Amino acid sequence: MAEAAAFDFREDERASVLALRGDWTVDTISGLERGLAEVSEKLKQGAVVDVSSLGRFDVAGAYLIDRTFRESAAGDKVRIAIRGEHTNAMRLLQAARKSYAGPAPPPRHLHGLKGFFDLTGRAMVSIADEIVETVGFFGEVIVTIGKQIANPRLIRPVSIVNVMEKSGLNALPIVMLLSFFIGMVVAYLGARILGDFGATVFVVELVAISMLREFGVVIAAVILAGRTNSAFTAEIGAMKMRQEIDAMRVIGIKPMDALVVPRVVAMLVMTPILTFAAMMAGMFGGLLVCWGALDISPAMFFGRFQEVVPAQHFWVGLVKAPAFAIVLSVIACKQGLSVGGDVGSLGSRVTTSVVQGIFMVILLDAIFALWFLEMNW
Repeated sequence: MAEAAAFDFREDERASVLALRGDWTVDTISGLERGLAEVSEKLKQGAVVDVSSLGRFDVAGAYLIDRTFRESAAGDKVRIAIRGEHTNAMRLLQAARKSYAGPAPPPRHLHGLKGFFDLTGRAMVSIADEIVETVGFFGEVIVTIGKQIANPRLIRPVSIVNVMEKSGLNALPIVMLLSFFIGMVVAYLGARILGDFGATVFVVELVAISMLREFGVVIAAVILAGRTNSAFTAEIGAMKMRQEIDAMRVIGIKPMDALVVPRVVAMLVMTPILTFAAMMAGMFGGLLVCWGALDISPAMFFGRFQEVVPAQHFWVGLVKAPAFAIVLSVIACKQGLSVGGDVGSLGSRVTTSVVQGIFMVILLDAIFALWFLEMNW
C-alpha cells in the first residue's frame, strides 16, 4: 500500500533543507502543491533535498520537486543537491531538470528590406521543396502502376470503379451545366462583336473551336480540381489523422496500392469522358443561342461545323484530359498523405490541393497551347 507523501522544510546553518517522506508518485502528490509553493518562496541558493526517508519515487514527483526549485528566487540556477541514499532520486531529478525546455523565445521579426528578402527566400525554399516532393511522389506512383500492370493481381477493380462513380459520374451534371452556360456566353459575345462586321455566321466556328479546343477540357479540369481534389485530400487526410494509414501498413497493405493508384486510374478514365460531355454541352448551349438569337438553324449550324471545323480541334482538347487527370490526382493524394495530426493541417492541405490543382491546370493548358501553336495544330 502506498504511503502518503509528505515533506518538512527547515533552515540549517549551511543551507535550506527539504526533507521528503513517504512515496512521491503520481498517485500520492496531488495535495502538496500549495505547501511546496510556500516553500519555493523561502528557498535560497544551495538548497538540499533530503531523501533519507523517501519511499517510491517517479517522474511526476521529480517534476514537482524540480518545479519548486525552479520557481524559487534563484530560478533555474538553483542546483538540486541530494542528502541521504536513494536508488533513483538523483537520476530522476536530473531527468526532470533536463527535460524542462523553458519558455519559448519570442519570434524574431525582420523589418524593411531584410524582412522582405527573408520572407521571399523562405517562400522560394518552400516552393522548391514542394516541387521536389511532388515530383518524387509522381515517380513513386508511376512505379506502382508499372508493378500493377506487371502483376494484375495487385489491381483493385472495386476501388477503381467506386472512385470512378464518386469522382466522375457524380460530377457529370455540374460539368455539363457549367459548360452549357459557358457555350451560351461565348455565343452571345461572338454574336455581339461579329455582328458589327456582318459576320455573325462565324459564331459557329467561334463556339465550336473554343469549346472543343480549350473551354471543354479546362472547365472539366477546374471542376475536378475544386470538387474531386478536395475530396481526395480530405478522405486520405482524415485517414492519416485517425492513424488508419499506419494500421494499413502494419497489416501489410501499402497505401500507394490501396489509396493512390485507384484514384489516379479512375481519374485517367473519367476525365476524358467528362471532357467530352463538357464539349457537347457547350456546343449545345452555343447552338441554342445561334438558333434563337441569330436565326441559324441547327441544320445550318451542324453543316457549317462539319465544313469549316477540322477534327484536330477535338483531339487537341481531348489529349489534354489525361495529363490534367494525372496532375490533379497526384497532387490530391500527395497532399492527403502529408496531413499532420491536427484539423488545422487538414484544412491547410485541402486548400493547398485545390490551389495547386487549378494552378497546374492553367499552367499546363498554356504549355499545351504554345506547343500546339508551334506544331501548327
